Amino acid sequence: MNKHTLVARIVARLQTELDLLTTAALATHAEATDEENKAEDKYDTRGLEASYLAHGQSKAAEEAAQAVAQFSALAVRDFATGEPISLGALVVVEARERSTYFIGPRAGGTEIEIDDQAVLVITPQSPLGRQLMGRKQDETVQLDLGGRRSPARIALVA
Repeated sequence: MNKHTLVARIVARLQTELDLLTTAALATHAEATDEENKAEDKYDTRGLEASYLAHGQSKAAEEAAQAVAQFSALAVRDFATGEPISLGALVVVEARERSTYFIGPRAGGTEIEIDDQAVLVITPQSPLGRQLMGRKQDETVQLDLGGRRSPARIALVA
């Protein structure tokens, strides 16, 4: 699997999300400041509610922009045999099933399909990321999966 292609697809997905969030935040801001949403009495909170929503959407857009910037700046490299898992690693774990993870700086939970294979982005701060960081290929670990500890083998670190 080509990690440069994987990271490019992650950036493209995050950029699409950023564009949608930015558009939504601008539209909500326009609604919040629209003359028609001015409070007619003390119980009319439409404008206030729209401004809270616009603020939340702008924060989400800001976080998405940071994710795009961090993935764009990520140095994509191959990991040598025996090198511990760290940021930028592509990790294949064999437990009850075979799963592929990419250790990224942000955007945990983002799933990308590449070469007919699902790759899930996890961060070093996530529970699974914390369990994998520093481990090496061919190690057997006890992972917390769905509230149960299960043995798993790190089949590949690339």
